[in-house]
Amino acid sequence: MSETCVIFDVGGVLEFTPETGWVERWEERLALPHGTVGERMRDVWAAGGVGTIGEHDVHAEVASRLGLDAPRVEAFMADLWAEYLGTPNNELIDHVRGLRGRCRLGILSNSFVGARERETALYGFDELVERIVYSHEIGIEKPDPLAFEAVCAALGVRPESCLFVDDVAVNVEAARAVGMQAHLFEDNARTLTRIAAHLDAGRPVSS
Repeated sequence: MSETCVIFDVGGVLEFTPETGWVERWEERLALPHGTVGERMRDVWAAGGVGTIGEHDVHAEVASRLGLDAPRVEAFMADLWAEYLGTPNNELIDHVRGLRGRCRLGILSNSFVGARERETALYGFDELVERIVYSHEIGIEKPDPLAFEAVCAALGVRPESCLFVDDVAVNVEAARAVGMQAHLFEDNARTLTRIAAHLDAGRPVSS
């Protein structure tokens, strides 16, 4: 198989993840000022993103900091995951499935502890690509250059052979800084065109 490689972000690319307003609804339900949940949970969310806290402890911190009993903690976390997981970008997922055997395929995601299990169960990303690199498993988030190096190492490819697709501009620029080709996801049509150009060239091409 060619070393040519395409690596995808998840949220905002393979998944559509619009804000659902779940935090605001909980603040209203708990009679908390706007922004309170974010302030109280900020360090927990950050720790979950790099895997320095487990799911059990996340639940414990939610209970303690927001004054929720066990059933309401479960409901709170269910709302969090509903927004996090969003809905599948089926057109792009189907296209990626059709690329298997034509190029190397990977995922690099700024994630949260518990994401692999849920995304595997819901979307089967583990069968879609060869390697998935989650920030909560490697302890590094994009746009840190080490995150891009980690996914290239996992796939055994050179950065120069890879096209990285993300919906966040700073991550796209960071990927380019380590030598990858990169595309800012805005819609499926332009993304599919960019992937085709990368594969047809078999070498780095400019966006």
